Amino acid sequence: MSNTLNKFVGKKLYYSHGEKNSESNEETFITKIITESSYRTNNENLLLVKDVELSNIILDSETTTHIIIKSLTNVIVTPSSEYIDEYFTEIELERGSCVEFYNINGNWYILSSDGLKLN
Repeated sequence: MSNTLNKFVGKKLYYSHGEKNSESNEETFITKIITESSYRTNNENLLLVKDVELSNIILDSETTTHIIIKSLTNVIVTPSSEYIDEYFTEIELERGSCVEFYNINGNWYILSSDGLKLN
């Protein structure tokens, strides 16, 4: 496994740009840096979005249940199905914001945020 960061905090293993450690019973935390204008989540726990003018992040209900998005650029977040907070079809994150999402029965819910713009 090639990782740029390997660190245990309590019982969680935090690492970036790696694969899950199937040899360990420890819970893993997957971080990915996004620099594309469009990205679909795939089981990550944290996305850091940067170095692009605008990025559209699609929350994939099939592969992801919980995710934190840290935005260092403008980001549009869209669910793959249903809604965000049972109302929004998309939300805009301003540069510097951080939002935590959780998927329950196909609906995405905002657990915590700073810097949301609800249009």
